[in-house]
Amino acid sequence: MRVMSHSFTFAVAVLVCAAATVVAIACGRSAAPATRSAAPTPRDALLVLAKRDRTLAIVDPASLAVVARVPVEEDPHEVVATDDGRSAYVTSYGRGKLHALAVVDLVAQAPLPPVELGPLLGPHGLAMKGGKVWFTVEGAKAVGSFDPKRNAVDRVLGTGQDRTHMIFVSDDLRRIVTTNVTSGTLSIFDLRDAWEQAVVPVGRGAEGFDVSPDGKEIWVASAEPGTLSIVDAQRKTVAQTIEARIVGANRLKITPDGALVLVSSLRGGGVVVYDAKARTLRKRVEVCRSTSGILIEPSGERAFVACPADDEVVVIDLRALEARGRFAAGHEPDGMAWASRR
Repeated sequence: MRVMSHSFTFAVAVLVCAAATVVAIACGRSAAPATRSAAPTPRDALLVLAKRDRTLAIVDPASLAVVARVPVEEDPHEVVATDDGRSAYVTSYGRGKLHALAVVDLVAQAPLPPVELGPLLGPHGLAMKGGKVWFTVEGAKAVGSFDPKRNAVDRVLGTGQDRTHMIFVSDDLRRIVTTNVTSGTLSIFDLRDAWEQAVVPVGRGAEGFDVSPDGKEIWVASAEPGTLSIVDAQRKTVAQTIEARIVGANRLKITPDGALVLVSSLRGGGVVVYDAKARTLRKRVEVCRSTSGILIEPSGERAFVACPADDEVVVIDLRALEARGRFAAGHEPDGMAWASRR
């Protein structure tokens, strides 16, 4: 573990946040028209990004029918729904060169003016906590938060790491975790008197990760060595490295009960399932040619897995650990989210 000086983070926060706040309003860009709706958005909806189509599919999770496709910004990667389930935000990535968050009205099934991030280049990972949109920005080597009420970026924290990619924010807003792909590290920010960052080396290509429901462990998948690193969240050190041989590991999700760990791979057509307590392989579920985004529904009964090479999303029954359905959500599906309207 390396503890980073807060002076670097503070400098990035002051310089970048000031610029980002000025440009948070969408510069007058007009949004593209939405495609025709097949049905109203269900109260509980699955959201699926199709990267090649530049669309967000709104899916009825009961019937697996796509009820609408809404255009978003260039190169969409990740999506998150607001707490009330009425809107969604989408990162426009561009390999660290783009600088916008697309915004979608899920009820009207229509795009809204995007959020411009200015010098905060390469937004990717997303989380919705405390009424704010938290995001990573690879080009700026930082994480930030956008306040929809103020229509402004209100916080930026520098990681000093290469390709800051995915993000987790705790419910009490006092911990932020990110993976840094090229650096092969995990950043853990804790809010005490000020934000303090610990950098934990895990493995080259560290990308997909999740925090256990009890907050005690952080599981990280590293694409190059194909390993799974289990980080002690309190000590901020690697407690165990599993030689899982999941080369090309892309996303990792833990079930709501903390029992299972699911890992996808862009170089393999399966989802690798580990027993979180025993830390042993439970099963490999073969689903398609390559797998990327994973979303576990709130009930914990099913997992939705994006298959970008096959232009479909596969549904896995988490009790049987078998594929039970599939549907087309657009070309090159990837990031997904769950929206529950209130």
